[in-house]
Order: sequence, then structure tokens, then C-alpha cells
Amino acid sequence: MTIRVLLADDQALLRGTFRLLIDAQPELEVVGEASDGREAVRLARSERADVVVMDIRMPEVDGIEATRLIAQDEDLAGVKVLVLTTFEEDHLVIEALRAGASGFLGKGVEPAQLLDAVRLVAAGEALLSPAATKGLIARALSQPAPGDLVDPRRLASLTPREREVLTLVAAGLSNEEIAERLFVTRVTVKTHANRAMAKLNARDRAQLVVIAYESGLVRAGERQG
Repeated sequence: MTIRVLLADDQALLRGTFRLLIDAQPELEVVGEASDGREAVRLARSERADVVVMDIRMPEVDGIEATRLIAQDEDLAGVKVLVLTTFEEDHLVIEALRAGASGFLGKGVEPAQLLDAVRLVAAGEALLSPAATKGLIARALSQPAPGDLVDPRRLASLTPREREVLTLVAAGLSNEEIAERLFVTRVTVKTHANRAMAKLNARDRAQLVVIAYESGLVRAGERQG
């Protein structure tokens, strides 16, 4: 199945470079280009994009607000956003995740890493840039601003195993690593993670990470297992 990619960046040269790179892959296809966030939201809908590669710094509507609009639109429930920016600042990483981004990469990323990132978020996985370390994300999300807290009661619907998987997802473990830790299959882990996403109304694993920290289920500095 072809992964349909939308490029949203106010730099035409960069969009053109990404288009050449992505279109050269047999399973990837660029279906549109946007120069601002408002156009990105419109094209995400009209072009039935699977992944939006979204710059944060854009005129009019920026990438974070565009990500939020996509995440809140039920008609765009299947659209994943990969935030790409030169500004790898702590608060932007967190804002992007809270807005609904599935991943975060710097514009200086290697071509192969960008392609892998598009495939990864299209598959529903979470992706964080090497510069945006798991420790950074953990510290920021475990100290949310007033009004950002997630009600811990949202976790009440989870089974003990689903809570356990959620905790390990938030620790940054892959399905394979969680399966090895819990002595179960990768498919079993994915099933528990998917059920947790459904119960918590999370778009993907990145949103599970946000919920786990902001509900207090996981705190920065805690060792898992």
C-alpha cells in the first residue's frame, strides 16, 4: 500500500528536495505541498494524506496549530503528523506532542532517517528526534502547566496488563523490547497498546506517552522493571 505524504513548509526549495527524495521510494508518494498551516489542513483533507511532514515555523497558521487542527478533526483521524524543524527546543517538542504530533525530527536529519520516520509514523509508531531525548520528554511532560493535567481516572478502564504496557511504551521501549520484558509475543504487545489507545482516545503511541506522564502513571527518573 502506498503511503501518501503531504509536505508543509514555507521554503519551496526544501519542499522540492523532500519531494524528490520521497517520490523516489516505491511505497511513498507526495500528494501535495503547503506553504502554511492553513493550507496544510485543507490539503490533508482533500488529498487524503496519510502523513504530513510539518514545519513548525510557518506564516499565518504555524505547524503546531495546524497539527492541533488536524488532530481535532474527526475526518482526519487517520492522518499522522511528523514535525520537522530547525528549532529543536524543549518547549516546541512538547507543544508538538501535546498538539497531536506522532514524531519530531530536525531538518538536518539524514535522508534515510527521514524516510524511515515517515514509514514509522504511518504505521502508528511514535518517533522522537535523537536531539529530543527520552529524558527531556519525560521531564517536560511530568511537569505540565496548570490546565494541562490529564485526569488519572482516565486510566481506570485499563486492565493491569494494559497499564503495564502503557508504562513501558512511555519509557520508550519498542514492541519487541516490551515483548521480551514481559515474556509475550510482539503481537500481544501491539494488541494491548492498541486497546489502551482505544480506551484513552489516543491517536497513536506518541499520545500514549503524553497521557502516561500527564496522568502521573509514569514520572521522570523512574526505572521501569
